[in-house]
Amino acid sequence: MTGKVTTHVLDLSLGKPASGVVVELWQVGPDNTYEFIQFSQTNEDGRVNQPLLEGDSMKKGIYEIRFHVGNYFRNRGPLLGDPSFLDCVPVRFGISEPASHYHVPLLISPGGYSTYRGS
Repeated sequence: MTGKVTTHVLDLSLGKPASGVVVELWQVGPDNTYEFIQFSQTNEDGRVNQPLLEGDSMKKGIYEIRFHVGNYFRNRGPLLGDPSFLDCVPVRFGISEPASHYHVPLLISPGGYSTYRGS
């Protein structure tokens, strides 16, 4: 089994996938420094086309996915405010088993968000 990190974004206020959300993956160092790994953008299904991390790149450690939802909400219209309440949502998580699948979804609405470890 090859480990990987995947994600998707769902807009709960519409009950639909959130397309066009920029997603960045960072590794967090022991002294709280950040190393940029890669960025992607959600497709029409709210998913990124490739895993954010996989195979030999999977290492034990602390990571952070930054979901840039502000532009997504601004593109939905002026009723949501400018700037929108949420701009960049950071989700920090740990990889303890590099051979496992870590799915980190983000559920958003204009006034809040939630996440969980999916499958």
